[in-house]
Amino acid sequence: ALEYKINYFTPSIILFSYSFLSLFVAQLISEDRSTLLLTRLFISPMKSINYILGYTLALIPLALIQSIIFFTVGILFFSLPLSINILYSILILIPVSILFIAVGILIGCISKSTQASAIGSLMMQVIAFTSGMWFSIDMVGNIYKIICKVLPFSHALDLIRNVLNNNGNIFIQLLVVLVYTIIIFLLATYIFNKKKISDNK
Repeated sequence: ALEYKINYFTPSIILFSYSFLSLFVAQLISEDRSTLLLTRLFISPMKSINYILGYTLALIPLALIQSIIFFTVGILFFSLPLSINILYSILILIPVSILFIAVGILIGCISKSTQASAIGSLMMQVIAFTSGMWFSIDMVGNIYKIICKVLPFSHALDLIRNVLNNNGNIFIQLLVVLVYTIIIFLLATYIFNKKKISDNK
């Protein structure tokens, strides 16, 4: 099947690794909220968006390192063709990684430290089964396919695959990823601000 060719499977593995990044961010923020760390930081004049951006900017390099490692392994051990498209793929993975970081931030904002791991793990399954990373979503029913297309994860995977394989127009896929990222960031910032007030009462 096309999904298991190395030039299609490598993006799947990278996307799956980003789901672990979401879980890590969720646990990090929920634990920070449960300790005095954020309480001390809240004394500063920074706004909620500054905290959110701080977490995000710190984690983008980690996401890029993950991507580079997986591409390197694919090239060295699994005959992934070396081309300029790999560089383009790494660049396009920046907005994709921000989407997954935003998902993790949102989970961390709405959950307690004891809940973040469970909710994050559930989110990993949602990502795995709605992105098409392990099987084509065309193989499942129409309702399931519609759900996959409404969520951003299949678009994120198609975006990476299309850039890597130089297939077609990526505008719609990139637009969906960016719109979801902005919405999730705004929602996370709003909830973070509300939790900042309630957590310190």
